[in-house]
Amino acid sequence: MINNDYLRSIRYLLNVGDSKMIEIAKLSGISVPLDLMKAYLKQEEDEGFIQCDDETMAHILDGLVYLKRGKDESRVPAPFEFPTTNNVVLKKLKVAFELKEDDLHEILALAGFKIGRSELSAFLRKNGHVNYRECGDQVLRNFFKGLTIKYRPQ
Repeated sequence: MINNDYLRSIRYLLNVGDSKMIEIAKLSGISVPLDLMKAYLKQEEDEGFIQCDDETMAHILDGLVYLKRGKDESRVPAPFEFPTTNNVVLKKLKVAFELKEDDLHEILALAGFKIGRSELSAFLRKNGHVNYRECGDQVLRNFFKGLTIKYRPQ
C-alpha cells in the first residue's frame, strides 16, 4: 500500500471530508492546502493525482492520534518513523483507537481474517528486533476493513 491508500482508508473509516482531513493534519502541526489534499485522495489513475510523502503521512497519523485521544502538551512528541510502512500505520491506528491485543484480533475477525497472536505481535515490534516481521498489505487492508465495520459512523 502507498501513503495515499492509507489516507483514503482513514478518510473512509472516519467518514469525513477533505477539510476534516486537513484539520487532522493541522493537529500535528502541518498545513496541507485543500487542492493538495484532494490530489492525495485521488486514485492513482486519475488526472491530478499526487503521491503523498512520508512526512505528510506521519503528521496525519499523529493528527489522528491527537483527534482520537487528545494531545498531551506536557510530553514531547515521539519522533516520526520513516519510511511510513504498514507496520507504522498499524501501530498508529492501535494507539489512536486505544486498542489492546484482543481488540486487534476482534477487529481482524470482523473482516474475516484470522492471524496468530505471535504473528500479530511481530508486526508491532520495533524494526530490527529479532522477532520483527513486515506487515503485509492484506493484513492492513483487512485491519482497515474491520475498523470500518466497528467504528465507521452510520
